[in-house]
Amino acid sequence: MASEQKILDALSHVSDPETGKDITSSGMVSGVQVSDDGAVVFSIEVDPARGAALESLRQNAEAVVMKLSGVSKVTAVLTAEKTAAARTRTPQSSAPDPHGMNKNPKLDLPVRHIIAVASGKGGVGKSTVAANLAISLAKNDQKIGLLDADIYGPSQPRMMGLSGQKPGGNSTVIEPLEAHGIKVMSIGFMIDEEKALVWRGPMVQSAIYQMLRDVNWGSAEEPLDILVVDMPPGTGDAQLTMAQKVPLAGAVIVSTPQDIALLDARRGIEMFGAVNVPVLGVIENMSTHICSECGHEEHIFGHDGARKEAEARGVDFLGGIPLERDIRLNSDDGAPIVSAQPDGDVSKTFDGIAQRVIKALN
Repeated sequence: MASEQKILDALSHVSDPETGKDITSSGMVSGVQVSDDGAVVFSIEVDPARGAALESLRQNAEAVVMKLSGVSKVTAVLTAEKTAAARTRTPQSSAPDPHGMNKNPKLDLPVRHIIAVASGKGGVGKSTVAANLAISLAKNDQKIGLLDADIYGPSQPRMMGLSGQKPGGNSTVIEPLEAHGIKVMSIGFMIDEEKALVWRGPMVQSAIYQMLRDVNWGSAEEPLDILVVDMPPGTGDAQLTMAQKVPLAGAVIVSTPQDIALLDARRGIEMFGAVNVPVLGVIENMSTHICSECGHEEHIFGHDGARKEAEARGVDFLGGIPLERDIRLNSDDGAPIVSAQPDGDVSKTFDGIAQRVIKALN
């Protein structure tokens, strides 16, 4: 398999036609990733004004890397996240800022630990896990906040029983709502439940940044112990904003046992590793189906796939959550199962996961 260093060495023979310097020493190459099957992905950071003219450079870079032994496929992406001014550490005030985030400083929030609950794909129950995990953490004598950062599909208002309610505050500070012993904030409080947000990436980044910065999560004297962030699925703008703008203590990856979900979970683990965010562990949701009538156990989506994936990636397996009707019913009713059935088996499983998360943070 080609190593990252070999790829960078190969790219050092590709030159920027404007400056004559190679793209490796110029700091234009970033985000190099090599999968187990030899597929290579990396970004070439350019001035947005030159993007269209540098298509030939991108193709040349792909061709050079493709010649390396062990490489099966190459994808190079032109990005304008950094500019030439940024790469040479000159002031960015006059540099193009297509993402609109360079001007925003890294946040110092009144929170001891910020953790992201993430998944590589949608439909794995990430938001359900985030809500129940947050409540379980609160049961462990922790001051907890829950930020719904899933801008396109905010579900925490309904899950937490807060649909139709609006946060208080004034023009500078937003007072989060409270439910089940935790503070909750979501873009869903600001829009109609059935309204679709047709936003580009920079708007998503800005919304998440503002919900982190402008919400009264706590104070220096009484900070939150943990802020749980329910991330949108995937590995895009929202994840980069969190990694770059707040000191993430770690990420919890949620997956089902089926192979296609595990592929995306693997990408999530790799993404957080690439931005130096530790993965606290993996949770296998819908790990087994328990019939509500007879109690029969059946592995509809497979079994232990997430555990094996965690072991293969060298991260902790935090626990498996069954596929039960009551989990869905309670979430739809605004009373997550950890709150509605605190002494049930599922709640005990979440409590164990919460304790392992606290141990990992400490």
